[in-house]
Amino acid sequence: MKPMTQVPERRSVQSRDGAATSAPSPAHARALRRPTSQQWAAWAFLAPVTLYLGLFYAYPLYRNLDLSLRNYTVRSFVQGDAPFTGLANYRMIFDDPTFAPALLHTAVFTAVCLVFQYAIGLALAVFFNQNFRLSATLRALFLVPWLLPLIVSASTWSWMLNSDSGIVNATLHAVGIGPVNWLTSPSWSLTSVIIANIWIGVPFNLVVLYSGLQSIPTSLYEAAALDGANAWRRFWSITFPLLRPVSAITLLLGLVYTLKVFDIIWIMTKGGPADSSTTFATWSYQLGFGNLLPAFGPGAAVGNLLVVAALVFGLIYLKVQRKQALS
Repeated sequence: MKPMTQVPERRSVQSRDGAATSAPSPAHARALRRPTSQQWAAWAFLAPVTLYLGLFYAYPLYRNLDLSLRNYTVRSFVQGDAPFTGLANYRMIFDDPTFAPALLHTAVFTAVCLVFQYAIGLALAVFFNQNFRLSATLRALFLVPWLLPLIVSASTWSWMLNSDSGIVNATLHAVGIGPVNWLTSPSWSLTSVIIANIWIGVPFNLVVLYSGLQSIPTSLYEAAALDGANAWRRFWSITFPLLRPVSAITLLLGLVYTLKVFDIIWIMTKGGPADSSTTFATWSYQLGFGNLLPAFGPGAAVGNLLVVAALVFGLIYLKVQRKQALS
């Protein structure tokens, strides 16, 4: 005799047309809802990422928001009994005379760096896309500024732009131009850190945009050349439009990176002289750690303004991408 197998209990359910159908029992339905081994494996792979994001992103953001809403001192920071002050820290930084110059410097620093980094990176990407001899070697050399630690790059630029012994002033003197106080003059300090940051950021734009150029079919350029289009026309009609998605993510990442640039400015000018190169990033550090009596709350508030700015531009990018996908 064949062994009897247990069949799940099923109930007879009457459908709308009056016919009787068989439905699973509640116990069987619960068994169907039970996670499978593949679902458990998916949760197991997702858990480390979730834990990492929670510990190193969500929790620091929460702590920074809490700092900006309380009156923290060194004692209360250790003991954790800082009084709640609401938006008082934000009102304090808005009323601070440093706010307007820092906002202007942050906007100018970010905009100028983005424009020149993207323009130079795109020009180099198009140049290296020709695949001439030594192209790979030269591309590797252009990556050196990106691979160097920021403290090394900033220190090198500080030496080059030194008013007395810098190589830049020595070159200007050789061609009959007087010395320029690059790092100690309020008129030139912001320009100096912008030049250094452009030099550091160009390789990133070069790598990303060059990868985007590799995905454009060469047949399009060949067809355009047969139609009589010159190199400039091929760039504006083929390269630039097809590179738009890559350009958008390049500019977004460059924007987020440039907003939070601190190392270069602090090492080269410390935000001076007379706050002439102070940005939100350096101002936040000065408030929180640059004084004998640190102002943790206002410093965190300035940092949150940078987070909000990056979030706003990120949302704008997502909205634009969604419109382009629908169209």
